[in-house]
Amino acid sequence: MSHYYAHVLQMTKMIKQLDRWIEKGVAHATAKKFDPAVLLDARLAPDMYPLVKQVQSACDGAKFLAARLAGVSPPKHADNEKTVDEVHARIRSVLEFLGTLNETNFADTDARVIPLGFMPGKGLNAIDFLTEFNLPNTYFHLCMAYAILRHSGVDLGKSEFIGSLNLRDM
Repeated sequence: MSHYYAHVLQMTKMIKQLDRWIEKGVAHATAKKFDPAVLLDARLAPDMYPLVKQVQSACDGAKFLAARLAGVSPPKHADNEKTVDEVHARIRSVLEFLGTLNETNFADTDARVIPLGFMPGKGLNAIDFLTEFNLPNTYFHLCMAYAILRHSGVDLGKSEFIGSLNLRDM
């Protein structure tokens, strides 16, 4: 199975789920009569990223996974989202980018060494970048976004985290 099918499509699904969680957060805030933007600053602990930064980081993980495995440039984002609408726009931008890629973009993935911007002069083989760094990091931020929303009272369950399944009759 190609990296496109195994990873890019899964990240696309998870970023769509993230967008749905935020929508449920907006509905929760509306029902409780508070400004949904309050959720963007919510966090589980004083020293952790707030929801907005968790969303930015999850989006970055998805776009960087796809871009670096495909050998293309990802879209740039200023990390300056302050409103729910701006967060949704960030998510849409990442989803649009992911939608421009297809399986052929990943033909030479296994031969790539991915440079690590935070460690100048160092890199990882593509599969190591994927399994040792990007996937765990991206899922970490997705989980934190989900947990912040749950902690804030948003009615989310495991099925909203996982999303749809490609079920087959047996």
